[in-house]
Amino acid sequence: MTGVLEAPVEASVKQEASALRARGGGWSRWRVAALLARRQVRRTRLSSLLIATLVALPIAAMSAYGIFAASTLGAPEDRLRAELGEMQAWVAPAGVPGEGFWQAPTQPQWTGYPAGDDGSWELPDGPIADDPTDALPAGTETVLLTSASARIETRDGVGLVAAWTGDAWDPRFSGAFDIVDGERPTSATEAMVTPATLERLDVGIGEDLTLADGAGTFEIVGTLDAAILPDAASAVFLPGTAELRGVIGGERRWYLPALALSWEGVQALNEDGVVAYSRAVVLDPPTALREEVRGSVLDQWASVWPIVLVISAGGLFAAYVVVMLAGAAFAVTARRQQRSLAVAASVGANRGDLSRIVLLQGTTLGALGGLIGLILGVGTAALVVALTADGSATQYWGFHVPWPGLAAILVFAIVVGTAAALVPARTVAKTDVLRALSGARRPQKPGVARPVWGSIVLVVGVAVTIACAVVVAAVNVSDLPGDSPLRYIPAFGIVVGPILTQVGILMSGGWLLWMTSRILSRVGLAARIASRDAASNAGRTVPAFAAIAATVFIGVFAVGQSSMQTAQNARTWYYAAPPGSLSINIWPGAAGTTGLIDPDAAEDGRAAAVDVAEDTGATDLAVVARQQPSHWNYGSPEEVPDELTLAIALLPPQHLLDPERDDSFTSNGQDPDNPLSVVEPEDLETVLGITLTAGQRAAYRDGAAIVADERFVTDGEISIAAWSGGDLIDGMPSNVWIPSSDRRIADPAWTEQVDAIVVDAPRQPTAIAIAPATADRLGIAAVPERVIASLEAPLSTQERDRLQAQVELASGEDFTLAQTVEAGPPSDATWLVPLLSVVTVLVLGASAVALGLARFERRPDDATLAGVGGTPVLRRNVGFWQGLIIAGFGTMAGAIAGILPPIGFAIQSQGALLLADIPWQVLGAFCLGLPLAIALVNWLVPPRHPDLTRRTAIT
Repeated sequence: MTGVLEAPVEASVKQEASALRARGGGWSRWRVAALLARRQVRRTRLSSLLIATLVALPIAAMSAYGIFAASTLGAPEDRLRAELGEMQAWVAPAGVPGEGFWQAPTQPQWTGYPAGDDGSWELPDGPIADDPTDALPAGTETVLLTSASARIETRDGVGLVAAWTGDAWDPRFSGAFDIVDGERPTSATEAMVTPATLERLDVGIGEDLTLADGAGTFEIVGTLDAAILPDAASAVFLPGTAELRGVIGGERRWYLPALALSWEGVQALNEDGVVAYSRAVVLDPPTALREEVRGSVLDQWASVWPIVLVISAGGLFAAYVVVMLAGAAFAVTARRQQRSLAVAASVGANRGDLSRIVLLQGTTLGALGGLIGLILGVGTAALVVALTADGSATQYWGFHVPWPGLAAILVFAIVVGTAAALVPARTVAKTDVLRALSGARRPQKPGVARPVWGSIVLVVGVAVTIACAVVVAAVNVSDLPGDSPLRYIPAFGIVVGPILTQVGILMSGGWLLWMTSRILSRVGLAARIASRDAASNAGRTVPAFAAIAATVFIGVFAVGQSSMQTAQNARTWYYAAPPGSLSINIWPGAAGTTGLIDPDAAEDGRAAAVDVAEDTGATDLAVVARQQPSHWNYGSPEEVPDELTLAIALLPPQHLLDPERDDSFTSNGQDPDNPLSVVEPEDLETVLGITLTAGQRAAYRDGAAIVADERFVTDGEISIAAWSGGDLIDGMPSNVWIPSSDRRIADPAWTEQVDAIVVDAPRQPTAIAIAPATADRLGIAAVPERVIASLEAPLSTQERDRLQAQVELASGEDFTLAQTVEAGPPSDATWLVPLLSVVTVLVLGASAVALGLARFERRPDDATLAGVGGTPVLRRNVGFWQGLIIAGFGTMAGAIAGILPPIGFAIQSQGALLLADIPWQVLGAFCLGLPLAIALVNWLVPPRHPDLTRRTAIT
């Protein structure tokens, strides 16, 4: 039967092979080999589809990411359209005239003045230019736009929205501002808004827009879209004659509809203190630039490089996995073609011809998979961009298809397909023609060289990892220069070593499978058959578990390293407030010039912060007050008034840092020079997030201090001292550094020993808290600094947006509010579950391919097994052990190699990263449970009904 079915195929092969012999060498042999390869691809449709799919999937991901990333990069034309519309340029006052003011050509925010010998420059004295039109040629047409924020009356109260004043609806702004509906304003009482504003106000075109604080009412005559805003953003466009009451801030720009500014013209404007953004300069930027602005030039390669790096890294990993799995599929396909290729060899095809036939199959399927992947990638990218676009022209500057990049990805796909067929092609070239024609099937036996070299590479990989970790740890405490190669080369070795370990396991894979088969042969019949099948078909089995190992390697590496870093981050996390609490800081307002807040303004800020916190539904509000170090506003000690006093809790000398030994100091948000906070007794638990006993609260009321930083405590007390007058600048000790011998430390105005109540609430702004009565007794004057409030439930995105808007609305000239919701350190679950899920999917996919190939190739053996009395349960058990061997080997190899880098980095961190922080139970359950689950699924899927007409002897 077999001979009858394969007769037409063999006849065709004989005909083409005879052509090989007749035509001789050169391109003719390549053309015939390509023809035979295409015919073999068509004949083995299922395996060809599998290989093409394996190639197409990563190519689709790479091309989709490339298009997505390229669409987020704006070309000069895209940026000009969003910035200028159809205008030629904009100008704005920015510098002091006549002082050498300069700007970068394409980034007008990059400005400065002539630098001194040390490379630094200072802002010169003198007024900044006010009206840039004075520096323009007489009669130059300009359109003034002011961008700001405005308070508007909404159906829920008062809202803060983006605002423009001026003729933003001018047709020459097309591209930057486009009319959506309605008409352009024609009078000073008409305005336009974005479509989202109509929905927010619950009004329509023809109704009124009212600014808060009685700043005016305008008739909405149409809707306008701003290129830089998403569709959901609210904004208003007011006439240029509108009063600016109710409008916050403001940046004025004069747009030039007709005057094209050259780089020489821009430089001339700079001399007058005017900055400019010119279409002509952006499209043709100058090449001769001063030293200070060379870094401002937008390097296209610098923008593209991160994209190329991500695609290259992902592509190399995907190529490895695809080459392994597709190589396994090619190994099966090549064995199916053994008889046909032997026929070709018997009639004139040489070993090179046979190798080319298989190799060109890989090239063909690589090209086919690449084309399919590119089509899928383009479609996926278009769908993602369409679904995630928010309407802003600056989120995606357009649907940018990087054609050279896609061409490179297609070439990459062809190379991957060809590489996958390389090993099977070499194996086919060594085919024994007589055995292949007779249908003999002999098991492969591993050679001695591979296990030896594989073991050497494995041991070298482990040694490199450990050695590099030790070297990095030694370098970290050495005085080597920062740019020394010894500082970064060993760090790469920590990662390269485990990769070598994995390669060593791969090189020894056939021998390891053979040894495993000898061990499992004693377990039972099913285990013996499955292990011998895996060892006999190492060309299919080893690439399969190598692909699984590569995936598990990435997962275990990422889980181990990230777990240690996350735990270290949690140990050093600085809490702005107790977890789940809202903190609203009270800062000086926009009108402040001293960096300090007026006490009356601080009280107003406290009241506003309390109102905002209550509006969010927060409970248990608490106020934290602190002293203001106002002595820094004086230029010299002699200028500081004698009545000005600052009290600090002294840090004991043993905790001070040596400036000659310690390079830097990080306070983690606390201020050792001003660690005292004044908190009402009933507010302590809300401020610190702790529970106090009745005795602790009573002691606090009686004058004791609550201390969250135990370093300040000596014999159950803290030492508080105060300095006044000029001693605050020249004479007060540092609470950070050991004082130098030549520094004067003045005697304090007074000192006090205060009982300390140590609590477990470290790394918070409140290091030491005293009651208001204690502060009054010590003469400590404090003003409200922040409000802490407990939240009953996490805030939604909409609630956070509303909170931010309320904070901005409440801020003013006298004080500024800033809110923070303390969520605590990030949890492992945010990345652990998705990461392990992705790894699981990849392992399942690789296992499905490998086990599917095994089932396909075992059909004749299944038929023989059934023919000699093998039960369906036995055949299921064989499938179970096949799954356990392939998935188990891959998971074990990947886990062993993947855990080495975290161990290496833990060694070099000198105790900062702890191996105990790795979730060993999770990794153990994953590495043991996943192969077992795969094996069980393979057991549950019933084997195909055997074809008893195709039986061969099981060797």
